[in-house]
Amino acid sequence: MHQLAEELRLSINWLDYSILAIYFVVVLGIGYAARRSVRTSLDFFLSGRSLPAWVTGLAFVAANLGATEILGMAANGAQYGAYTVHWYWIGAIPAMVFLGLVMMPFYYGSKVRSVPEFLLHRFGPSSHLLSSLIFAVSSVLIAGVNLYAMAIVLEALLGWPQWVAIVVAGFFVLGYITLGGLSSAIYNEVLQFFVILAALIPLTVVGLKRVGGWDGLTDSLTGEGRKEGTGGEDFLSAWDGTGIGEANALGANWLTIVLGLGFVLSFGYWTTNFAEVQRALSAKNLSAAKRTPLIAAFPKILIPMVVIVPGLIALVMEPTLGKEGSGLEYNDAIPVLMRDLLPNGVLGIAVTGLLAAFMAGMAANVSSFNTVFTNDIWGAYVKKDRPDAYYLATGRWITAIGVVLGMGTAFIAASFSNIMNYLQTLFSFFNVPLFCVFIIGMFWKRSTGPAGFWGLLSGTVAAMLNYFWLYKQHVIDIPSDQGANFVSAIVAFVVGAVVMVAVTLVTRPKPVEQLAGLVYGTRSPGMSEPPAEGDDAWYRKPALLGWGAVILAALCYLPFSL
Repeated sequence: MHQLAEELRLSINWLDYSILAIYFVVVLGIGYAARRSVRTSLDFFLSGRSLPAWVTGLAFVAANLGATEILGMAANGAQYGAYTVHWYWIGAIPAMVFLGLVMMPFYYGSKVRSVPEFLLHRFGPSSHLLSSLIFAVSSVLIAGVNLYAMAIVLEALLGWPQWVAIVVAGFFVLGYITLGGLSSAIYNEVLQFFVILAALIPLTVVGLKRVGGWDGLTDSLTGEGRKEGTGGEDFLSAWDGTGIGEANALGANWLTIVLGLGFVLSFGYWTTNFAEVQRALSAKNLSAAKRTPLIAAFPKILIPMVVIVPGLIALVMEPTLGKEGSGLEYNDAIPVLMRDLLPNGVLGIAVTGLLAAFMAGMAANVSSFNTVFTNDIWGAYVKKDRPDAYYLATGRWITAIGVVLGMGTAFIAASFSNIMNYLQTLFSFFNVPLFCVFIIGMFWKRSTGPAGFWGLLSGTVAAMLNYFWLYKQHVIDIPSDQGANFVSAIVAFVVGAVVMVAVTLVTRPKPVEQLAGLVYGTRSPGMSEPPAEGDDAWYRKPALLGWGAVILAALCYLPFSL
């Protein structure tokens, strides 16, 4: 495993450890309190579909606010500059709006318990089993990212051995999910959302003050004060240098950004990743389920201010960040700022915020893993038609297995100096082919069961071939890992779509009457439930929320585009 620089060690005192201990007690307390509401497997896996939209909305954004955001996006900010905002305003918001307005009626209305279960109804057992296995593998790999990131940070900042950090965090995640199921995970994610902000906002404010405010930061990275090898003329511009054939730090052009990131990677992640969709499926009614990703979109728009900006500040304060021989990688951006800027007390809050982020990300993947494995693999193909209590007990055991597997996969993430590169690689392999199958199946009645299976398999294999053979073996020249991920995503989608169309044309489709609620233009009874009392208020109208999020995201581009 990568060893962080010894000089990152923090001066932690009793006050900081006290804040950390209080947080752990509260986390387990929430798990214990949620335990009383878990009586059936539906309670354990989907909170009995009883939670209000504001709770599921905050949990939706917090579930993604793990290592991907805190270390990965700060690392991207230091490495790629303002190009990183594309992951939010193009790479998240449109897909979240699409999920809320278009796809949630299908998910929630069909009463499925997971994303793969939707494929069972639409395409049949072969696509269902393949997607369940792919999702189970990707879940434990991504859970490992959060554990690995947390372990290297705690080793550097607190001096804890990596195995101690992994075991401690894994134990607490295992404890509160096993006790309270998804309800415990979701209510802890709401708490973790505010703890994370309490850590990141002071770090950003103090950091900006240290580098002379926004003007000082921009001058250091793009102007006369720019240090050699740090930043560049286009470093704080989201679109300059992205013409086809032009060179830039990201190694991508506007076409691969819009199609690779903005369409296939983004829509593939946000609309089919069950770690996110599970939060919306736990909402109390269809209106709340539709509003879940739309409510989450508004804080998501503003997250770059407290994640990407610290990465830029870290690059100014430590210009050797990410340079060969410096001992500091881009992943170290946040730890560098914590070391240099925060006093005791605030430091304890920051460390607690980091732990909260890692645990939120891991819990989201473990809770979705136990649902898919128990319902879509074990219950569907291994032990069918058992009493509900059996599946509830199985879910708790699978939670423990998922945590242990996550500990093992943490070591795989060690080979990537920027964990965001690793995560985007996984998304291009697993999420994009799944999205291809979903989107064609939802909008084309003629598509068949065999087409869904071969489209999913061929898209996954094509993405892996592009990355490991064409890119890694230098058969084609792609400037960066992220650029390769965008290309892999496009390849996965195109190959999957072509194979689906070809196989559909030579196989027999399902009768139209079996597609009610599974294809756009058809409806099931659950898709047309009457609005709940009070859902006519303007702030509860999904379409208004969705368009508001899109317009606000577009306006955020202006300072980085002029």
